[in-house]
Amino acid sequence: MRAPALWRVAVVAEVRQETADARTLVLAADGWPGHLAGQHVDLRLTAEDGYQAVRSYSLCAPADGARLEVSVQPVADGEVSPYLAGEVRPGDELEVRGPLGGWFVWDPADGVPDPVLLVGGGSGVAPLMAMVRARRSAPTPAPLRLLHSVRAPDQRWYAAELDRLAAEPGGPVVDTVYTRQAPPDAVRPPGRLTLPDLERPGWRAQDAPRCFVCGPTAFVEAVSGLLVEVGHPPDRIRTERFG
Repeated sequence: MRAPALWRVAVVAEVRQETADARTLVLAADGWPGHLAGQHVDLRLTAEDGYQAVRSYSLCAPADGARLEVSVQPVADGEVSPYLAGEVRPGDELEVRGPLGGWFVWDPADGVPDPVLLVGGGSGVAPLMAMVRARRSAPTPAPLRLLHSVRAPDQRWYAAELDRLAAEPGGPVVDTVYTRQAPPDAVRPPGRLTLPDLERPGWRAQDAPRCFVCGPTAFVEAVSGLLVEVGHPPDRIRTERFG
């Protein structure tokens, strides 16, 4: 049996801007037990009057000692996300609890080199990014494809890093679907993710990939439905919804 997750004090070690309004917080939490790619944490804020607010955020990087990373985008009228995305500075302290979740996880060292298909909608790319990064530590990296659906080019999280990894020999395949505004050199016109976007050789149903889908509820339901429609077994599809 696992010990219950405890609240720990985490110091903000670094802040990285991902888009105009989203950023990644690098936290250092003494005694952190480690985590798997795809897990998440709870972050707790306490006001001067004692009022507390707790929100869950996916970990966007694999385990690295006491270091953990979360990416945050402000939610309109939110109690926590606007503060984390706009006010937190290096040296600030937050409370963190985790790691949490054991279903939506991928361990590249589990000895199963099956292809991996990751499909993310908007900020749903965060836990998938942890998987992309974790892949690099595998003795034999599994074939991996990340398909990210975003509204416009300036909404791509981790853009520079993903482009660099995709350009490396044997690196992951990274594809982007733009739903509202595509870059000038885009071959595909803007629009929602469709079946042809998923059907890339190497990650089709006959290739038996493990599939991970994360994003808003409607997005996850639509994508998982398309995957089942073309023959992916439901027990090979793991989903994480938010919103």
